[in-house]
Amino acid sequence: MAEGLAHIRLLLLDVDGVMTDGRIIYDDQGRELKAFDVKDGHGLKLVQRAGIKVGIITGRQSEVVAKRAAELGIGLVYQGAKDKLVPFREILSKLQLTARETAYVGDDLVDLPILFQVGFSATVADAVDDVKSEVDLVTRRPGGRGAVREVCDYLLRESGRWDEVTQRYFQNPS
Repeated sequence: MAEGLAHIRLLLLDVDGVMTDGRIIYDDQGRELKAFDVKDGHGLKLVQRAGIKVGIITGRQSEVVAKRAAELGIGLVYQGAKDKLVPFREILSKLQLTARETAYVGDDLVDLPILFQVGFSATVADAVDDVKSEVDLVTRRPGGRGAVREVCDYLLRESGRWDEVTQRYFQNPS
């Protein structure tokens, strides 16, 4: 599938089980807590620097997700999506992109309708087996533990954009 990755203009992500480890924690006041991996966040910033837009489509509604998306400069955030194809089509229309120009990372059966349509599909190491068998890439890392970073790095390398967005980190000032 790498031959199509130079055409990827949009990376869409599920949240629970992809950007997080899938656990939902409530504190004593009923507030929802989620843990995000900072390396995943940096990977998303690298992808954005390469000109790839990033968006989120999740079935749940959470202030924590809105806050994390804002921190990462992700403006395409669709929460409470019972049918993820609805916001998927809306995003493509809004950005005037095709499904082939899109990458999607999901981890459960509800993600399959999008995973079947995109130009590059990925899932995390701890996804359900029925999803793992249908995607272009299964990460070595589990959701919420660097899997998103792995996808970002893969996209950048396979699209020829890696050197462009990382060269400043490899310059030795001495």
